[in-house]
Amino acid sequence: MAKSGSNDRKKFSGKGNTPFKKKTYGNSPVKKKATPKQASDPNSIRLNKYVANSGVCSRRDADIYISAGNVTVNGKPITEMGYKVKLTDEVKFDGRLLNPIKREYVLLNKPKDFSTTVRDERGRRNVAGLISSASDAKLLPIDKMDKNATGLLLFTNDGDLTKRLKSPINGLRKIYHVVLDKDLRSVDLKRIKEGLKVEEKVVRVQDISFIDDAPKREVGIEIFSSRNRIVERIFEELDYKVEKIDRVAYAGLTKKDLPRGHWRYLTDQEVINLGMIK
Repeated sequence: MAKSGSNDRKKFSGKGNTPFKKKTYGNSPVKKKATPKQASDPNSIRLNKYVANSGVCSRRDADIYISAGNVTVNGKPITEMGYKVKLTDEVKFDGRLLNPIKREYVLLNKPKDFSTTVRDERGRRNVAGLISSASDAKLLPIDKMDKNATGLLLFTNDGDLTKRLKSPINGLRKIYHVVLDKDLRSVDLKRIKEGLKVEEKVVRVQDISFIDDAPKREVGIEIFSSRNRIVERIFEELDYKVEKIDRVAYAGLTKKDLPRGHWRYLTDQEVINLGMIK
């Protein structure tokens, strides 16, 4: 057995006793280039998240585009993974300026007695309170509904989509379940189906029919017009009063699995479908 302090144990200190040497090229040792560390800033976010939030692509795909040099920050290409930017920085993807605010889309099944105005000076209950837990962003309804109306109401912070959906030329498909104060006469149903003039302008409906197994004062109406309160005004023109109105379909969205007073996020496919509306 070797004694303590014996020479059997190799020493790795001292000149000429080092068992390995650093690999060198020429006379200089290879050194890894240090990457400058960015100062921690609570107002900064990772570049891939910034790009993904702008709606260009997923965060994973953003890494690919960043490494390929497609993204610039304040005019300079950035290929570093994990790079952080401030919200005040100018970030471009293939020359297009990006908006880092994540676009969000929330569908509410509006209950009765809730106002859809952003600021209700009368102090009435507002739909904004019903979706307050959905997002920290300021989400606004695409259109307005009467306080007593119920049904589908879409909220978003996507200004471009809001502008397209509110445009009169789009003619979004909407279906309403309407309850009148009295039975709808067949002759009036026919007049509505053929096109009724409201305030000197003919309103065309896609379809109107009585509800199966329901009184004749309940009808379903499918319409593409974006005119304000147009369904109520159609029936008022014929001396009917709308007691209840429920929007059961809006731009391809339905109330399926969405109870009254509840909300849900749109699926990626639903957002894509809405985005195809020009």
